[in-house]
Amino acid sequence: MFPLSEENKHVARLLFSSGTCPRCIFRFCGVDIHAPYKRSSKELFSELQKFLETEKDELILEVPNPPLKKIRLQEDRADNLSGNEEEEILATEDKSIASEPSNLSVCNVCLGILQEFSEKEFIAKVCQKVEASGFEFTSVVLSVSFPPQLSVREHAAWLLVKQEMGKQSLSLGRNDVVQLKEAYKWITHPLFSEELGVPIDGKSLFEVSVVFAHPETVEDCHFLGEVCPDCFKPAKNKQSVFTRMAVLKALNKIKEDDFLTQFPCPPKSPKTVCTVLEIECTHGAVFVAGRYNKYSRNLPQTPWIIDGERKMESSVEELISDHLLSVFKAESFNFSSSGREDVDVRTLGNGRPFAVELLNPHRVHFTSQEVKELQQKINKSSDKIQVRDLQLVTREAIGYMKEGEEEKTKTYSALIWTNKAIQKKDIGFLNDLKDLKIDQKTPLRVLHRRPLAVRTRAIHSMETHYLDEHHFRLNLKTQAGTYIKEFVHGDFGRTKPNIGSLMNVTADILELDVESVDVDWPPALDD
Repeated sequence: MFPLSEENKHVARLLFSSGTCPRCIFRFCGVDIHAPYKRSSKELFSELQKFLETEKDELILEVPNPPLKKIRLQEDRADNLSGNEEEEILATEDKSIASEPSNLSVCNVCLGILQEFSEKEFIAKVCQKVEASGFEFTSVVLSVSFPPQLSVREHAAWLLVKQEMGKQSLSLGRNDVVQLKEAYKWITHPLFSEELGVPIDGKSLFEVSVVFAHPETVEDCHFLGEVCPDCFKPAKNKQSVFTRMAVLKALNKIKEDDFLTQFPCPPKSPKTVCTVLEIECTHGAVFVAGRYNKYSRNLPQTPWIIDGERKMESSVEELISDHLLSVFKAESFNFSSSGREDVDVRTLGNGRPFAVELLNPHRVHFTSQEVKELQQKINKSSDKIQVRDLQLVTREAIGYMKEGEEEKTKTYSALIWTNKAIQKKDIGFLNDLKDLKIDQKTPLRVLHRRPLAVRTRAIHSMETHYLDEHHFRLNLKTQAGTYIKEFVHGDFGRTKPNIGSLMNVTADILELDVESVDVDWPPALDD
């Protein structure tokens, strides 16, 4: 069933004669049911022509009051013409209104977006590129970017229709016009879904982005820059100041009379359709979490590069993430963990929680067995680290790991040296200290990357094991974020109190191990 009625005929004829495509005419007539838009362009063109075919006599009856300026001028002339001449003029007028340029003419409003770019043939070409991209997906979200000048042309067409409807005491608000993207979505989403065999889902992590451009009309927006210069601010990441949002802002600001003097209404018909700048497939990040043990005292957590020179051949981050990057076929990654250990510190016990964000992964579906095999592959690749509890997690779940950085406790084992000879009785008092508060000024060794501040931390408990007159082992449970090395040697008085000041000796730390990071995340898995 054709969606336009007799009351739409004048607006439809006005737009059709100016070079507007059937689907855009539907939009300006407020057609908000999907079915008519889904029919082929050729079919719609033919049916619209039939709808607008009008006999001579009907035309005279249907001319609005007041009539169009062009018709009115010709009627004035007709008063002074003979009957034959009058019939000739009416026949000419009838021909110009009821007919339209060929099917190949490009819409003066959508520049072809709702014509050939809404047809099955174009959708099939896009889907071919999607399938050739190598991404795994079970749903898709379609993103389209239209040239900003479409907003200018749409505004011009709206003003034209609004003026004509006003002559009939009718109104047309901006919101009464079906948005171009909305109509495009109605047409193309079912076609994409059918072609790809997956549902269209606005929350899908897999996105197909189609970017359109129209070089021929790129200057349509430029007059807005002169009339509303404050709406167009240069941006570092934008090639042009005439972005869609900036153009819409200017169109909301410009007065109708100013617009009409600067831009033709109706818009001029273009010679060419839009071009497709790019068709890009991207997948949202996926997250892999686990816990790692570090057994080497010569391995940094992240690549150690100073002044562009690499200091260590590898890192915990790379030993884990390089495998994930390869298997997930991702473009890049971001590694994070619940705190970090120094290059010479081991992480023992049940390990330190970590998460890897894999950007634009092409493979995203893994069985639990495949993830277990991936964990084994990582563990076999190096004797410096081991990974456990490897699993896929959500972005939101990583928040639990970050909470643990400051809120949880950590347990350490340190080998301590003292300059003075000590006896077992000299260290026994440390066992009795509970929830000792210390003030730590940002350590000198990290001052280049951390702001200068004094942080209060708690040493919850200590347990000593005497070794010889210059050495003992100290096990500590501390608040997360405590600098253990500085608590031992004092960092030139920047940490108070410290083991040296408590024992009245010069103390230093020879070895340090992280025994546990008390964060219950990610969930433990059965081996």
